[in-house]
Amino acid sequence: MDSARKIELQVPEDLAYLVANVRRAAAARIDEAFPPVDDSSEDELRTRIEELVDEYITKTFSLAAPNLSINGLPVEITQFLSGAAPLTSSSEPEEVFEPFDARKRARVEALTAEEEDLLRDIAHLKKSVPGSVAGAWAETARKGVRDDEDALEKTNLAATTTTTTSDTSAAGRLAIAPLERQGDTEASFGDAVRGLGRLKKEMPAVVARMERARKAGEYVVTER
Repeated sequence: MDSARKIELQVPEDLAYLVANVRRAAAARIDEAFPPVDDSSEDELRTRIEELVDEYITKTFSLAAPNLSINGLPVEITQFLSGAAPLTSSSEPEEVFEPFDARKRARVEALTAEEEDLLRDIAHLKKSVPGSVAGAWAETARKGVRDDEDALEKTNLAATTTTTTSDTSAAGRLAIAPLERQGDTEASFGDAVRGLGRLKKEMPAVVARMERARKAGEYVVTER
């Protein structure tokens, strides 16, 4: 028959927290049953009970040690029990370690990944979108200008070769018709302006999402 799976702890501080927490709880129960006296006389009954409870806690963790592992390694329980303080309400350590929380760690990793993704998105937008929009608009504008110049040249050429015998005063007048590419040029320019407008609106939202992710990550780490 396979042995039962060991209880896994991440760091030694987790086991130290468990031992200290059990001792504090035992000291609180002893204080409730045998309140400390103000005078300097020793309460022999209370002292004996504290010794028995301490022996019980030591034995309990000693028996549980073979079923525990710290980061995959066996537990040397003596180093957690040898220097233990007596069971008194004033024996609480100055620093208390919170048990490892896998959910908080996963949340921190998720927020960190989200922040990195947002940073990449912002960098990509700053690098590609303005240049591509401006380049597309410039190319459209140049093409429109070339088409307009060609149309104007053709119109002027046709006007110089056309004369009327009835009205000599209008013989040399240029007949300029509406530009053929005027509508396309205006539409392309409007699309470029709208694209830049959308970019201007989207950039603050992306930056705000990144800032919220960064603050949430700092909050989770601080709470940890």
